[in-house]
Amino acid sequence: MSAAATKQTIGERLRRARLMRGLSLRDMAERLGEFGPQLSHAAYQKYEKGLMGPDSTVLLALARFFEVDPGYFLRQQSVSLGKIEFRKLTKFPARDVERVREEAADFFEKYLQIEEILGIKPAPLPQVDLTYLAPDQEDELAREAEAAATMLRRKWKLGEAALSNVHELLEEHGVKVKEVDADESFNGFSGWADEHTPVIVLASWLNQDLPRKRLTALHELGHLVMKLPAGLSHKQKESLCYRFAGAMLLPATVLRARVGVKRPSGISFPERLGIKADWGISIAALMRRAADLGILTQSQLTSFHFANRNHRKEETGRWEGSEKADRFEQLVYRAASQELITRAKAAELLNVTLREFDHLFAAEAA
Repeated sequence: MSAAATKQTIGERLRRARLMRGLSLRDMAERLGEFGPQLSHAAYQKYEKGLMGPDSTVLLALARFFEVDPGYFLRQQSVSLGKIEFRKLTKFPARDVERVREEAADFFEKYLQIEEILGIKPAPLPQVDLTYLAPDQEDELAREAEAAATMLRRKWKLGEAALSNVHELLEEHGVKVKEVDADESFNGFSGWADEHTPVIVLASWLNQDLPRKRLTALHELGHLVMKLPAGLSHKQKESLCYRFAGAMLLPATVLRARVGVKRPSGISFPERLGIKADWGISIAALMRRAADLGILTQSQLTSFHFANRNHRKEETGRWEGSEKADRFEQLVYRAASQELITRAKAAELLNVTLREFDHLFAAEAA
């Protein structure tokens, strides 16, 4: 790599490291004293723009500040996130949007790198093209969203069983998932890394409400699986992706077999709790699913929401399950054990020190 290319690579990495930590250039100007007197604000800006290259002493100081391995700044491969679908961003600061994007891109870059080292090529994500439909064909769009979930369940050989771990299921089928710290103004987003790898990012606070996390993850999957018509409103898109997510969580045939085709008297409280416990779907999502399928009327759904308007954040009932996945970590351990990567490289990928990796690797091997 030429000297000019090296400067550009380091500059881009510095910019991404800064954005990942939610720092503006003004923030950096205030904190440059942490690097020592040899680095000025003007010099840092030149580094980031690729106009000047830092020497090894400055590079090590920057690595300590950003808490990355020095090799991070020389890594050439870079993953870009294409058009992404964000949810609930009205109160999410623009700086945090950049932070989340860069943190996710960095993780997905490492994920694709370790799969390439191991020679893993996940199968493409099945997609359904609905662009031939018009935005006002809402009933047909709803039926196609339902059919898309049925198709995916069939292709993934899920039958009509409850999904035990949505996060793990997605990763097993090539969808990369990253959890990030964020407040409740952010749920998640979906998109494509380098135009062909499906990715989903979820807020870590969703771990406090696993049924909601499951629905959110599958909602984002709906954005990836369905190619929706141009001209749809945001509300229409969200509704169709909720329909897809509901059908993935709780197939229509299963729900009708459990509660019937019509319920003029509604679905009883004990029934709701039982379905939530068995299927990992929130009661609110269950009631919406029943209304979507015509089991309940829209009037019944409205009455339910009105009666439960003060309990939306803390819903009754529990689902005992797991929504964790460790596929990326396991791939790193596998590559290290096969000596396809060094221990130092493995530690860099897992963002831990070499000592921490050795401890984890020994525990993994035990």
